[in-house]
Amino acid sequence: MRMTFLSSIALTAIAAFAQQKQSISNPMIDYGAFLTGATNVAALRQQRRVTEEQFIRIAAESATIILDARSAEKYQMLHVKDAKHLSLPDMTAAELAKIIPAKSTRVLIYCNNNFGNEPAAFPAKAMAASLNIYTFNSLHTYGYTNVYELGPLIDITRTKLPLEGTRDNK
Repeated sequence: MRMTFLSSIALTAIAAFAQQKQSISNPMIDYGAFLTGATNVAALRQQRRVTEEQFIRIAAESATIILDARSAEKYQMLHVKDAKHLSLPDMTAAELAKIIPAKSTRVLIYCNNNFGNEPAAFPAKAMAASLNIYTFNSLHTYGYTNVYELGPLIDITRTKLPLEGTRDNK
């Protein structure tokens, strides 16, 4: 029921943008395509959210890449051990290909909103602006279809995930 409602909203928004056909043209920006992509990937994203234990197990498999799309500053401060870094604003097909050469590669993502009690390295974002949402959608837009997302909010002092960075682990 909820997906039908969301799909209806997205289709209404897409239709409005299509009718408008923008009075300010920019062939490099397509909000309607963004909405369509987000709507199409919503159900898959929900199925691909994993627990902390599943994340650890999948991360241990050699063909898996952990991707951190936060800022370089926050990544350097503290990140999941062995995570590759590419901040969301720097994501392009060419930059993604440097760290994830095959689009079928299994990719694990996480963001600020997965870790509590560490506001310096993992400052919380508004729920609707969570970096995981944008990262998941962006990876799919670029053709990466084997993406999984850390689902829960984890207390940084109790996580089982190995972390590393310039901040001292407590």
